[in-house]
Amino acid sequence: MAIAHIGIVSVPVSDPDRAIAFYVGVLGFELIDDAPMGPTMRWVCVAPKGADTQLSLVTWFPSMAPGSMKGLLFHSDALDEDIVTLTAAGVEVSDVHQEPWGRYVTFDDPDGNGIILRGDVPSS
Repeated sequence: MAIAHIGIVSVPVSDPDRAIAFYVGVLGFELIDDAPMGPTMRWVCVAPKGADTQLSLVTWFPSMAPGSMKGLLFHSDALDEDIVTLTAAGVEVSDVHQEPWGRYVTFDDPDGNGIILRGDVPSS
């Protein structure tokens, strides 16, 4: 196999504009693409600045109900500062958890998709 990286992960949302407001406006992602896709759908992709992997904010997969994704993990180089930013934006953030693999918090996007924000990766 010659797979080099993950290109796109589909995140099921109910309202692309509300999802863009969250992922771009709150999380600080870049809007990579927002284009019509057929008469009633849109192709919307967002990503952290400089990332290889994009999130496609999808509304068209019947088997992927909005809010059904759990465990999407983002890495942070400034977890404590990001918690302050999320809280100031009105996002309900869990308490900080400490595990052997690092510190993390959890929160949901506006549709209820579960996100883990991980920081403090221990060195080996």
